Amino acid sequence: MTVAAFVGLPRAGVMRRLAAWLYDFLVVVALLMVAGFIGYGLVQLALALGWLGLGEHADAAALLGASPLYSLYLGAIIIGFYCWFWRTSGQTIGMRAWRLRVQNTDGSRLSVSQALVRAVTALLGLGNFWIWLNPGTKLALQDKLAGCEMVVLSKEQNRQLLER
Repeated sequence: MTVAAFVGLPRAGVMRRLAAWLYDFLVVVALLMVAGFIGYGLVQLALALGWLGLGEHADAAALLGASPLYSLYLGAIIIGFYCWFWRTSGQTIGMRAWRLRVQNTDGSRLSVSQALVRAVTALLGLGNFWIWLNPGTKLALQDKLAGCEMVVLSKEQNRQLLER
């Protein structure tokens, strides 16, 4: 499928975007559980080897909860999830289910910097409500700031992307 096949597609509205966001939210929660398990295991190992001390914290969970590095680690997991999917195929798991694709207006995939800008400015999904302030363009805040668009694919286009 050529890049030109994705030019001129209708842009996605708020409700469809939020439905895809809900699907992705469930996947991200699962990823954060795995990441949290790994982080907790590493801290327990470091405590057992004497590399870390609890200090004033009651246990490893309290130590992690007070750590800004742990928060950055979890934030990087979330941003990495979205950037990887947007950069590689233009679709997250939820976007595939709802036949959505994020792309440049010429149909090409996002650059790494565009994906990062989009992830940071999405404001945990709240940026989608920007569409209601600009209904003519159907661009969310993150789309506008990253210079991209989210389009609705036909069933055939979505199927072809899934088969790649």
